Amino acid sequence: MRWRLTAAFGGVVLVVVVALVVPLAGHLRRVERQRQLAELDYRALVIANAAAFALPEIGDPDAANSTLSGLASTVNGYGVAPRTVVVVGDDGVVVVAAGADPPAAGTDLSDNEAVQRALAQQETRIDAGGRVGVVLPVLAGSVSMGAVGVTTDESVVGAPANARVRGLLVVGGVSLAAAAAVALLLAATVTGPLRRLQRSTERVARGDFAARADAHAGPPEVRRVASSFNTMTERIARFIEHQQSFAGNASHQLRTPLTALRLQLERATSLVEHDPAGALDTLEAAGTEIERLQRLIDGLLVLARVDQDGTSPREPVDPVAVVAERIETWQQLAEEQGVRLTGAGQADRGRFRVLQAPGGLEQALDNYIDNALVVAPPGSTVEVVVDPPAPSPELGTTTVTVHVLDAGPGMPESHLTAAFERFWRAPDAPHDGSGLGLAIVANIAAASGGRARLARRPGVGIDAMLELPVGDRAGENTDWKRSGNASVTEHA
Repeated sequence: MRWRLTAAFGGVVLVVVVALVVPLAGHLRRVERQRQLAELDYRALVIANAAAFALPEIGDPDAANSTLSGLASTVNGYGVAPRTVVVVGDDGVVVVAAGADPPAAGTDLSDNEAVQRALAQQETRIDAGGRVGVVLPVLAGSVSMGAVGVTTDESVVGAPANARVRGLLVVGGVSLAAAAAVALLLAATVTGPLRRLQRSTERVARGDFAARADAHAGPPEVRRVASSFNTMTERIARFIEHQQSFAGNASHQLRTPLTALRLQLERATSLVEHDPAGALDTLEAAGTEIERLQRLIDGLLVLARVDQDGTSPREPVDPVAVVAERIETWQQLAEEQGVRLTGAGQADRGRFRVLQAPGGLEQALDNYIDNALVVAPPGSTVEVVVDPPAPSPELGTTTVTVHVLDAGPGMPESHLTAAFERFWRAPDAPHDGSGLGLAIVANIAAASGGRARLARRPGVGIDAMLELPVGDRAGENTDWKRSGNASVTEHA
């Protein structure tokens, strides 16, 4: 591509240079030739004027020698090879001549056509046999006294013209070379970033997803392509990483319940004939493993869907309304476990909205509340609290934080961050958990533009937080600013 761009640019410049230089060279040649011929005409006229004074005195013996001597001096001064100067009298006989191969004095040129025309008072141009010049009549008033002929080689006339043309061609050649250099430079500025982008694409094609194109070099169009390529590569790399991680974690986590299920079924098969009751117990245990496997598969599907929807459009939702709905859904289970579940009131609805991945807040609250009810002792309270909008320096925007507060045993500080990793479970956690609930919450928060956190409460319990950005379909929601910043539900 570099050489094609150079050839295209150079071809355009060559056409322009040729279109300018060729006509200009012809013009310069014509002008210089006319100038040289004009010089010959001038010299011939000067000599003709001198001859006009000298030729009438040739018949006077007393004045002839001095007169001819002066005329000869003028002729010899200009008649230097390759020029030839000839002066003839009114009879066509050479009076004086000088220069390149001049005829001898006394030579009769009366039969020469140019001399005849000059004697007839007509100017004649000479352009034949490689010689150019002019033959002028010598006049004394209206009487023809003779003729003067001045000629020179064609090369003498053409040499200055050729020199000017050569100079013009040199200028054209230098211009063309400069244009070629500029074309190479411009082509390099375009093709250089493209070649680097090509190398980056080849590295990505070989599986190196850490390769990035230089988005700060080259023309703006190339920089935009490089930036788009980098964004695409990053998304592909994240997608492949998620897929590999998902596949690896899924295969690892599914192996245990499947193995346990296979063992339970084999044991039940061996007990069917001689211990039907034991076989029934074993089948019930297998059913428990099937339920565990079902929960694990459901969690993996939810996690995969959250990963897939990580860049999907976010939708606004009233967090207070969602909290009230989820509390109502979980209320019966909480009562069965002897746990009091409380949250925001109806009067707080509609004051502000948060942005979420589709259905994200509901799934996150279900996981938080489920975990809280598992660890909450009977007679305790699980609170779901919605903070009013407030600036979040970490996220760089205004956010609303939803808290799920329990009074359980809590967890060590070192477990608070690790709890959001996929398939992570605390050492003392029940074995029927999948280890995916908090990982799902973390992915939902990231897909919604927020974040998920765990913190230890003063005394006992955990504060499970979900921080989501404030907004609505038209942009940032400002209703809460007009209605005040009062807390929806205060919490310790």
